[in-house]
Amino acid sequence: MEDLYKVKILVINAGSSSLKYQLISMMNEEVLAKGIVERIGIDGSKLKHKPTGKDQIVTERPISSHTEAIKIVLDALVDKENGVISSMDDIAAVGHRVVHGGEKFSGSVLIDDEVMEALRENIELAPLHNPANIMGIEACKENMPDKKQVGVFDTAFHQTMPEWAYLYGIPYRYYREYKVRRYGFHGTSHKYISQKVAKVMGKKPEELRTIVCHLGNGGSVSAVKYGKSIDTSMGLTPLEGVIMGTRCGDIDPSIIEYIMQKDNIDISAAMNILNKESGLLGVSEISSDMRDIESAMLSGDKMALTTYRLFCYRVKKYIGAYAAAMGGVDAVVFTAGIGENNPTMRADILDDMEYMGLKIDRKTNDSKADLVQISTNDSKVAAYSIATNEELMIARDTLELVS
Repeated sequence: MEDLYKVKILVINAGSSSLKYQLISMMNEEVLAKGIVERIGIDGSKLKHKPTGKDQIVTERPISSHTEAIKIVLDALVDKENGVISSMDDIAAVGHRVVHGGEKFSGSVLIDDEVMEALRENIELAPLHNPANIMGIEACKENMPDKKQVGVFDTAFHQTMPEWAYLYGIPYRYYREYKVRRYGFHGTSHKYISQKVAKVMGKKPEELRTIVCHLGNGGSVSAVKYGKSIDTSMGLTPLEGVIMGTRCGDIDPSIIEYIMQKDNIDISAAMNILNKESGLLGVSEISSDMRDIESAMLSGDKMALTTYRLFCYRVKKYIGAYAAAMGGVDAVVFTAGIGENNPTMRADILDDMEYMGLKIDRKTNDSKADLVQISTNDSKVAAYSIATNEELMIARDTLELVS
């Protein structure tokens, strides 16, 4: 086992026209290099490669496929000038982020033909993500046929939800025949944060009831009771839950039919509105970026203020609901882009929560450090801002399976 921790794990997050990567040394969990291949199969494709401690190198060249993108990444990692490893032998295994694992995977798995078939079966549940994830896996297999590949699923951590939490109030046959249920996403982040906060508090995850608020352009909240996810805000797809950058979050389903009739549009157009034209962008009519909305709010824009309050209110409601679902809460943690970098929003979300024993420390909350306690020392419920690290979680799971 000691030798295993000297290995290096390549973490891949493949999108439809992009491929993000990190190479992590598991001895000290240090990122050796990271980067992204952009615009795969599109004019203007490029590699942005950043070895730790060195300047970023940008290489512009035609990149026609994910297979070619992986080859370019591997060449960059072993490059004599800007590489970080001497040869491909230094890479022990590859860990892949996979968005949707359906019900078949409650944890990370070594990828084989059976797993690949299951990923293809779940394409209809994640049509924008799973095909890209599959392309990333196949590209790595082609370039590194001797390396073990591991799939780490966004949905896996939430597979511990009880059926009364994941079922919808629709005819049961839709679950029985089509597996229509709540799956939840951002699971790798929720798992990492719930384990990290337990360590910070000197506890085991099995001793805590934790609410994790992963708030970025996409956002989700989870209830992690004694180390296991028992509920989460996203559903069958990442559209449900809190209001997001361009996604509507929770709405009355009748709205869909109503706007289709009013605008004389089909279901595809309606879903495009809910996924890409709603959320912060749709309500504010300014931007999908909370920073732009706050800037407009400070300049006196009333709809920007309303949008900001709407976001805070929706997150606050989920915190209250999940505290009730778990019979109390020991820690509330904010993470991801907005959660980690917006002290004002954290304070406004947690405002008036003294009734449940949570008192915010305004001074420490103003910090933007990777880890900061934002509750007072005498608060019965602890609150933190902790930087997420999904890539490290993927690398850890990969190492565990390889070992």
